Amino acid sequence: MASPRPALLRPRFWLLLLRLLLLQLVLGSDLGRSTELAFTVEPSDEIVVPEQSVVLGCRAEGTPPVRVTWRKNGVELPESSHALVLANGSLLLPNFRPERGTGPSDEGDYDCVAQNRFGLVVSRKARIQAATMSDFHVHPQATVGEEGGVARFQCQIHGLPKPLILWEKNHIPIDTRNDRYTLLPKGVLQITGLRAEDSGIFHCVASNIASVRVSRGASLTVSGSGSSAYKEPTILVGPENLTLTVHQTAVLECVATGNPRPIVSWSRLDGRPIGVEGIQVLGTGNLIISDVTVQHSGVYVCAANRPGTRVRRTAQGRLVVQAPAEFIQHPQSISRPAGTTAMFTCQAQGEPPPHVTWLKNGQVLGPGGHVRLRNNNSTLTISGIGPEDEAIYQCVAENSAGSSQASARLTVLWAEGLPGPPRDVRAVSVSATSVRVSWSEPLLNTKEIIGYVLHIRKAADPPELEYQEAVSKSTFQQLVSDLEPSTSYSFYIKAYTPRGASLASVPTLASTLGEVPAPPPFSIRVLSSSSAQLLWEQPPKLTQQDGGFKLFYRPASQALFTGPIVLPGTLTAYNITQLDPTEVYEVKLLAYNQHGDGNATVRFVSLRGASERTALSPPCDCRKDETSNKTSATGIIIGIHIGVTCIIFCVLFLMFGYRGRLLQCKDVEDQLSPPQGPRNQRDLGILALNGMGQGDRGRLNGDEKRLDLNELEQLFPLSLGSGQQGSRLVLEPGSPASCDETQLSALPPDELSILEEQITEMSCLAAGIPPQQDEVPSPTPTNEG
Repeated sequence: MASPRPALLRPRFWLLLLRLLLLQLVLGSDLGRSTELAFTVEPSDEIVVPEQSVVLGCRAEGTPPVRVTWRKNGVELPESSHALVLANGSLLLPNFRPERGTGPSDEGDYDCVAQNRFGLVVSRKARIQAATMSDFHVHPQATVGEEGGVARFQCQIHGLPKPLILWEKNHIPIDTRNDRYTLLPKGVLQITGLRAEDSGIFHCVASNIASVRVSRGASLTVSGSGSSAYKEPTILVGPENLTLTVHQTAVLECVATGNPRPIVSWSRLDGRPIGVEGIQVLGTGNLIISDVTVQHSGVYVCAANRPGTRVRRTAQGRLVVQAPAEFIQHPQSISRPAGTTAMFTCQAQGEPPPHVTWLKNGQVLGPGGHVRLRNNNSTLTISGIGPEDEAIYQCVAENSAGSSQASARLTVLWAEGLPGPPRDVRAVSVSATSVRVSWSEPLLNTKEIIGYVLHIRKAADPPELEYQEAVSKSTFQQLVSDLEPSTSYSFYIKAYTPRGASLASVPTLASTLGEVPAPPPFSIRVLSSSSAQLLWEQPPKLTQQDGGFKLFYRPASQALFTGPIVLPGTLTAYNITQLDPTEVYEVKLLAYNQHGDGNATVRFVSLRGASERTALSPPCDCRKDETSNKTSATGIIIGIHIGVTCIIFCVLFLMFGYRGRLLQCKDVEDQLSPPQGPRNQRDLGILALNGMGQGDRGRLNGDEKRLDLNELEQLFPLSLGSGQQGSRLVLEPGSPASCDETQLSALPPDELSILEEQITEMSCLAAGIPPQQDEVPSPTPTNEG
């Protein structure tokens, strides 16, 4: 029996090995290719000669198939004989048409668009312009110089691309190997150490891909030997302000004259060193900075110094170096479960600082809904993601020096069996600060729900100011409190399971109710025995256009109020007239606005004893100024009256049998009359109110009306001695009853009122003056409610 052949010799083995190698080669090529859609070649700015062809490069890679289209000035460019998309994605413009005012033009901003099944990306913009050459707008001018001096010619011309400028002398190109001849790129010719053979006619020749231009001729005349006389150093031409892009060359010119010939030096105004790398001096004083960077920006100072002295002249110019936008952090593609939050970060730098814009599948993406942009648009946050958010997101950074773009893809992972969004979300205002939100459970997959999350924010606020409240799975409503009055809010709900969140419900809006004004604090000032003035401040939540005040008042013994008296919101004072001086009045003031009436502030006021003193009928005044003329008969009579009054007091107090403390007779008068000036006591009208007659006491203490004790204490803050209960005005038994020393405390209101009336009548009768009805012996006091 023949032995089997080794496996290496079997044809089937080699066939299988070949298939494996082919499969590995195919898989290796697929694995090596990035599945993310991105550009490997993007179009760049071009300057094109009219009627010539131009190719704009564009190449994208990603999961095939990848389709590439082009846009011009943001509008899709249809393919035609004037614009052909090549197989590699580049754009061919076979016959470039410049802008001529009429007819079609190929000039503009171009970008290419790459798209596959995952989304769409847009390349950077490329500006395509026609090559041009203008006429000279500055021609060289004739110059006369001395031997050994300096001559300078200049010409200026605009063109795209920037023209190359050369010089000719007598129609022969200048020999640039001559150290005395300096050509600056901006179209300047400098000749130092002038000699007679430098005389001639000079022309400026400008050329680019569009055309060649020759300027008018300018003559140079060199006179005899220069004077040896001293000349101050002078800067003929100083550096200009320049704005360049990184990697360009900066030419800072400085031409100085003087005798002896000045020494030219350069420095920075900020004191930083200029450095040596890429720095050279051209001619006798021109500073050249090749391959400029942002760090070269600054103010440069040219100084012309007289040799051996400190005599100098200076000139300065500013150099601004711009840098195109470039990324220091690219956005990264991410995969996130549905209902969660996705975040992309994109940071770019440049000079000036670039502006960042986000695109979603090629369309500009702005904040709103569940999309938030923060940190100057460098951070993109998408909350509550769903299938509709799956796309390619691009970060585009632009500034005046250029633009750049980077992209990333968002993949939304959708777990099987997640509940649907909550249904029938309703929001109803309950008060000025609360809203009740209710909903129904989702239709599908509700068994695994572990709870709900209510998302809340002001309708006018950005989404990042949203906050959440967790709700039990068995609760289908939530009272949201601590809201602001008259404010619109947005609400939506999500159902949560251990495997993720549902899609968000449809948002609903609700506005809290308006808030009525707070009670207005006010005070009352008695004007006369029949009028009082109310003073108040305007409370918050009250606008003068849709609000005001309502005033009510009534005697405390009556049930019905007078009012409402409607007052405008601009008013802060009001006078109440035609009042009864024998009554205590209850006054209420409230503020209202378009949302209703606020709570009222209540005060009590008494007008008893508030009457004006008149000259024709003066009230009885039992006090006498000690500095008055004691020799007058009137003073003697009044002194007798005061003595009689004191004796009567002493007799009455001894009859009562109470003890008290000794006070001067003048103190008795102070207790029987209202205070003067700023003393913190009430007038006799108030004392009389506390000691009113039996009829009044019966009316106020009956069932019809009971006054608030605290309010009355505020209204009538009488001194109650040292806090002793039942304190009375008495003379201590056994003490000498004299007018000089009297023991005094406060009587109860009823006894004090009766006693006061008796003393007043006796004093006035002794003086021969009939007492006035309803008047007290003092000026009208101010009664603050």
